[in-house]
Amino acid sequence: MEGITMKDVAKLAGVSASTVSRVISNDSRISNKTKKKVLKIMEELNYYPNTIARSLANNKTDTIGVIMPSYKEDIFINPFFQKALKGISLIASQHFFDILIVTNHKEESDVDVLKRIIKGKRVDGLILTRPKEDDGGIKFLKENNVPFVLIGSCLEYDDIPSVDNDNEQASYDLTALLIKKGRNKITFIGGELDSVVMKDRYKGYLRALKDYNIPFDEDYFISDKFLEKSGYYLTSRLMSLHNNLDAIIVADDLMSLGALKRLKEGEKQVPEDIMLASFNNSMLAKYANPSITSIEINSIELGRRACQKLFDIFEEKSRENKEIIDYKIIERESTSLKKGVN
Repeated sequence: MEGITMKDVAKLAGVSASTVSRVISNDSRISNKTKKKVLKIMEELNYYPNTIARSLANNKTDTIGVIMPSYKEDIFINPFFQKALKGISLIASQHFFDILIVTNHKEESDVDVLKRIIKGKRVDGLILTRPKEDDGGIKFLKENNVPFVLIGSCLEYDDIPSVDNDNEQASYDLTALLIKKGRNKITFIGGELDSVVMKDRYKGYLRALKDYNIPFDEDYFISDKFLEKSGYYLTSRLMSLHNNLDAIIVADDLMSLGALKRLKEGEKQVPEDIMLASFNNSMLAKYANPSITSIEINSIELGRRACQKLFDIFEEKSRENKEIIDYKIIERESTSLKKGVN
């Protein structure tokens, strides 16, 4: 049907054109009953408002940006980002907002990305994933009063709105689990050294070793990018350095797949010879052979809460700067000598 206007929608819905406009803008002053009635008429008439004209008029885009990591990782292979995006989309859709996924152009810095998005008025606010130590992007957004939320933590500022797990304690608990199973040559495979989440998980690992009086060798820690091939390569290096290692903690499930592959090639039995444990509790860990013990960090809830916090900022609702989401260890075959544990 062509030529449908806002006045046509208003007439059929029995409301004013300004009410229809407020429904489209998701104005909190309009009741849910009215919103549903207007949206139903819009759908029946196949009416789609001119979002470009509307954004120019009210200085809003009805779009949030999700900033992905800047390194050359295929982020859509990593289940953490898939699940976090699902959580973000659940809330964004409730507010009739679109999502713009933002990654770096060639040779573009993190700050350059943000300048391009913010100066171009492409989004109303941002969600940042996997923040780094001394993150220039966070500093830029803070100085320019841009609404944003972190999925993760910030080391430099105490007042940054964020949603995270207690990654240090989660890593401590995972390390303690392996120690209680009689393992005392426990190595740690990490991702980028400037990643805040990696630093927290490494700190928890070190604290557990200290509390249980397990000697730490500097060669027990090794790191690279959050990639499957990195897990493979780093495990190979660990095996060449240590003939007697009996457990490996990996900072991410995607990396743990590479680690598991290398262990099998080296004719090491998991978990009999070497136990393996990881983070994020993705489908990769669940369906690996053997299945991999992993920390459930509730990635969907992290995304959902981060997005809700961003809308709370839009609506100027008071809320604590940092929210902590629960985690739990999902023990599977890679750390259990009894078959069938999942």
